[in-house]
Amino acid sequence: MEDVKNRLKEVIKESFNFDVEPEVTVAPGNVEADFSSNVAMQMARELHKAPFEIAEQIAEKMSDFKAVAMRPGFLNFISPDEYFVNIIKDYSNNFDEKISCDKYLNENIICEYSDPNPFKVLHVGHLYTSVVGDSISRLYEYAGAKVIRANFGGDVGLHVAKTVYILRKGNNENLTIEKIAKAYVEGTRAYEEDEKAKKEITELNKEIYRINKENIREGVVAEIYWRGRELSYQYFDDFYAGIGVKFDKYYPESSVSDLGLSKVKEQLDKGVYEMSNGAVVFNGEKFGLHTRVFINNEGVPTYEAKDVGLIFTKWADYHFDKSIMITGNEQLDYMKVVLKSVEQYAPDLVEKTSHLTHGMVKLPGNVKMSSRKGNFLKAVDVLEMISNNLAEMKDKADKKVVLAATKYSFLKSKLGGDIIFDPKESVSMTGNSGVYLLYSAVRAKKILSKIDFGKEVNGVFEMSEHEKELAKKVAQYKDVLVEAVDGMSPHTLCNYLYSLSQEFSRFYENVQVAGSEFEVERGGFVKTYYKIMEHGLKLLGIEIPEEM
Repeated sequence: MEDVKNRLKEVIKESFNFDVEPEVTVAPGNVEADFSSNVAMQMARELHKAPFEIAEQIAEKMSDFKAVAMRPGFLNFISPDEYFVNIIKDYSNNFDEKISCDKYLNENIICEYSDPNPFKVLHVGHLYTSVVGDSISRLYEYAGAKVIRANFGGDVGLHVAKTVYILRKGNNENLTIEKIAKAYVEGTRAYEEDEKAKKEITELNKEIYRINKENIREGVVAEIYWRGRELSYQYFDDFYAGIGVKFDKYYPESSVSDLGLSKVKEQLDKGVYEMSNGAVVFNGEKFGLHTRVFINNEGVPTYEAKDVGLIFTKWADYHFDKSIMITGNEQLDYMKVVLKSVEQYAPDLVEKTSHLTHGMVKLPGNVKMSSRKGNFLKAVDVLEMISNNLAEMKDKADKKVVLAATKYSFLKSKLGGDIIFDPKESVSMTGNSGVYLLYSAVRAKKILSKIDFGKEVNGVFEMSEHEKELAKKVAQYKDVLVEAVDGMSPHTLCNYLYSLSQEFSRFYENVQVAGSEFEVERGGFVKTYYKIMEHGLKLLGIEIPEEM
């Protein structure tokens, strides 16, 4: 469709001296055409002409594509079989060139996601944002950007103090991440229910800040703190490696808190922030937001000040062209206040920053879970559920298939709302699942292994309707990629790959490839399909196994 679109732009420029980005889509099934555009209706108001009149003028000059003007102002394009055969040849022989995109060539884009806190177990939300952040990073890399994958977590703070409060009372010779997670839940309960414990945890929080800042290594609290932090980071690294996600930079909160503190104090003197009951706040009400504390009345920087420090640390480290943060929806209003405060003295950094949010990951039945109460779904639980469901279908669950099922079940939903994670649906061999896509790709790979591409071609190849429909779908791939990059929307790519696989399934059921008179020509359709699946799935962080 790209060549139709480009020619359409040329004709419009020549005929009307008008610059427009026309939308060209596959024509609806009830229209006797291959492609369609409503560009004449886009232009009508500016040109003060009837859309149908504009469409007729354009159609007259589109001699290289058979164009028909339809009321009230549509343009339909009918292409010969040779056009679709050439699409397949072009994608098959020049795939990298055909799909190339340099929209963000050589730009520095920092993408921050996952953001787990040491001293806590990774839950399903961390898995979700890790998968989404990785895919968005891959999309930007496809578009030519240099992507820095960043992770930000609280290595100091009340959650650490709550955990250490419990751990320091016991034997910690064989400290494990599971023991740490259990202590956090118990410490949270004590903080909320016991006033004496709350005071002790508050004092312990200050002590841990000092231990971290001064790198104190001796003493029970210091030993528990540093060992717990070390175990947490190793646990994170092992998990990310297991799901095929990587990070280039990890920012502990302690590494950015001093800069955040100094920035807030500096802008306090300039009137951006103000004093309130001994604390430093940003008056968000002036901007239709709410007021938040950036430095508490004990002089300690809050999460807000640390996020200020993170923004400026990222800038100092990478001078980014774009900074993306992916968090849960509960952080939306919070980050609006943080960014609005920074906008008062560094508007250029805020302009370069995008905050993407997502809803909760829920099991069927909308069961609400909480890491604070300890009744949450751990990240490893999700993988185990997928693995168990796959094992019911076959003797052994291949790791690549487990990850494909997991990642695709998250990525196929539009970012923003809640996600219902259904373990059984995610491993379906017939529905919209990662397993279905892998099965289709492996099937194509097996067909390719049986084709002799050196075979001499005899006779005139006549394309069937199934081949034509598959070629139409192939022609959309570049546009889908651009849309997915522009919208930071992996789900756009998922939707396309699923519909492409459905089209390939119809082709497979109705067209003989290997051993047929036209196996070379038809093999080109299979080869192109496999290349798109391999490329598209890779952008989702999914690998195709050798067999299924």
